[in-house]
Amino acid sequence: MKAQDALRRAIPQLQGAEVEDAARDARVLLAHALGIGHDRLTLKLQDEMTAAQEALYGEALAARMARQPVAQITGRRLFWGLSFRVTRDTLDPRPETETLVAEALSQPFVKILDLGTGTGCILLSCLKGMPMARGVGTDISDAALQVAIGNTRDLGLEARARFRKSDWFAGVTGSFDLIVSNPPYIAANEMESLAPEVRDWEPQLALTPGGDGLEAYRTIVRGAGARLMPGGRVLVEIGPTQGRAVRGLFTAAGFGDVRVLPDLDGRDRVVAAVKPGPTDSCGCA
Repeated sequence: MKAQDALRRAIPQLQGAEVEDAARDARVLLAHALGIGHDRLTLKLQDEMTAAQEALYGEALAARMARQPVAQITGRRLFWGLSFRVTRDTLDPRPETETLVAEALSQPFVKILDLGTGTGCILLSCLKGMPMARGVGTDISDAALQVAIGNTRDLGLEARARFRKSDWFAGVTGSFDLIVSNPPYIAANEMESLAPEVRDWEPQLALTPGGDGLEAYRTIVRGAGARLMPGGRVLVEIGPTQGRAVRGLFTAAGFGDVRVLPDLDGRDRVVAAVKPGPTDSCGCA
């Protein structure tokens, strides 16, 4: 079968399974089955597929019709222009999280702590953009930490990134001039309304802390002051309705310059705050 014919058959199959962007996903999965970048797919559409390629494409389509995320099927996701390994043990890196990376890189830093690192996409993207910096990523999941370590090797950042199993700040020592986190923030009563790709396939611990969705922020606010150098920054991703509440937590704890930053769609996405005090230590503590 020609690749073009396989693609033509795949699109209505995915549409029948209510996949939102069936044509795009069919193309990405076909490129995966052919072992090429999806930007080269047009050049290969007239080629005959091997039996192995047809089988792999069929398996990928079946997984997608079961609403498994494309990144889990292909094992990769682009984020901040970098390719990251993705598994069922990690959140799928999302474009809106790049808002946090952009803000992190808007000012220099030397020591960065990433709480709940998952794939390591935030920490490693920040280190790629700040060549003199070093960082620590923490996660409570051993499996997620292994994915992050693999991504660190892939990106050649082993000398500058370390990982540690930790429940938030519990296993963290030292001081940092930047703390970042994309914590679980979906409220318990919102879980059922999530897309199946998220609700049924991504790790629950990385999606929701239960309750009102704010518990992780309360924990970060309580612990950040002890780990931030004076003048250090903390950046957390938020859900689009949580800006006022999370800003209030940081303000009540004595942080300064507390701001809510929008993503490219104009939705509240990141809360930024600064620990008051002189900045002479310059990340050297």
